[in-house]
Amino acid sequence: MPQPLTVQDHYKVGDLMSRVQQALADAGLGEGPLSWADLSPFDQFHVGGLAATKELADLLTPGSGYRILDVGSGLGGPTRFIKAHYGGFIIGLDLNPDFVAVATMLAERTGQSSQISQMQGDLPPMPPGYENFEPFRQLKYVQGDALDMPFEDASFDMAITQHVAMNIADRRGLYTEIKRVLGPGCTLAIYDVVKGNDEPLIFPVPWASEPSISHLLTVAEMRGLLTELGFKESYFADKTEEGIRWFEESILSRKDSDVKPALGLHVVMGPGFAGAAANLLRNLKEGRAAIVQTIWNSAR
Repeated sequence: MPQPLTVQDHYKVGDLMSRVQQALADAGLGEGPLSWADLSPFDQFHVGGLAATKELADLLTPGSGYRILDVGSGLGGPTRFIKAHYGGFIIGLDLNPDFVAVATMLAERTGQSSQISQMQGDLPPMPPGYENFEPFRQLKYVQGDALDMPFEDASFDMAITQHVAMNIADRRGLYTEIKRVLGPGCTLAIYDVVKGNDEPLIFPVPWASEPSISHLLTVAEMRGLLTELGFKESYFADKTEEGIRWFEESILSRKDSDVKPALGLHVVMGPGFAGAAANLLRNLKEGRAAIVQTIWNSAR
């Protein structure tokens, strides 16, 4: 009997490091230093791409003294953008060791793994267990489970998560663990796909090739859990229409082209990505799914 599909199975598509390195070479970026912006065509693995990350960061406006956690950091695109524009001590956590390895390599190529932020005034404490992490303000990626993070209580001032929770069945466990590592008075930024109407999703979608690893909540269910756990909502926006436009203007407008860009999300997810993206667009248009952006603060 075949084993059930796991989230790790879904995101493991061959030798990711080799594919990324070959794609960089094909794009003329095989040697020498890189800019974070060079990588944005394939390291922003969520609807809206870099524009969505910029918008979320602008809502948060983190300072160089903030301790920031990206839960489900993928190839590290959002963390590299935030590092370049805001600084801070930033850790990306991801379940997939291949993603962590590639994210680390890319941060080294952009020079951000050893970059020190410009600090003013007293330095905030490091997350417990990272006191000897030098230089003081590096960007780091860690392999780990979002339901059992390898960080002590109140390690961070901000957490962000973009298009990650859809793969996590124990959503209460996820938000409880995020609250634990944030501590009182800190901020959680969410940019996620949520359940729309009562119609079932059309599969495959980018985060799941079959229903067993897709775990969408409605907005009401998500709000209910976060409120029960002591978070308070400070901002909410429905981004579904923007997501539809992004698909139509960027990803799907190129799907029939004979010339594929060297750098794109297909590098991460393989040749089946175009079909999965088309299904997500259909799900959004038919109201089966929606996209939301929301900011929550933990109780003091």
